[in-house]
Amino acid sequence: MSLSGLPAVNACLNGLSAIFLTAGYVFIRRGNRIAHRNCMISAFVTSTIFLICYLTYHIGMRISYGKAHTEFHDPEWFRPVYLTILFTHLTLAVVIVPLVLMTLNRALKRRFELHKKVARWTWPLWMYVSVTGVVIYLLLYQIFRQH
Repeated sequence: MSLSGLPAVNACLNGLSAIFLTAGYVFIRRGNRIAHRNCMISAFVTSTIFLICYLTYHIGMRISYGKAHTEFHDPEWFRPVYLTILFTHLTLAVVIVPLVLMTLNRALKRRFELHKKVARWTWPLWMYVSVTGVVIYLLLYQIFRQH
C-alpha cells in the first residue's frame, strides 16, 4: 500500500474504534461485562493500530514530500471551522492516551470503582477523538479535496 491509501485506512480504523466504543457503552449499560470488556479491548487494539498507521503516514510524508500533513486551503471560508475541529481533535488525542491507559489498567486490575470514575471522562473524549478523526478525513479527502 502506498502512503496515499493510509488516510482512508486511518479513517476506517477511527470509525471502527467508535463502533466498538459505542457497543461497549451499550453492553456495560445492559450489565454485560464480558461483551463490554471485549468491545473496549477491541477499541484499544483498533486505536493502537490507528496510531501506528498514523505515525507511519506522517513520517512517510515528511520523508517523501518534506511536510508531514495535508494543509486545508479551500474553501477558505470553511478553514476556521476545519482548524477548530483539528485543534480540538489533536489536543484531545494527546490527552486521551494516558486516560485510556489508566482506564484499561484499572479494569485489568479489577479496580472497577476507580475504573468507572475515570471511564466517565475517558469514554466521551475517546469517542470524540474517534469520530472527529473520521470527520477530518472526510473534510480533507472527500468533501473539500485538498491537493
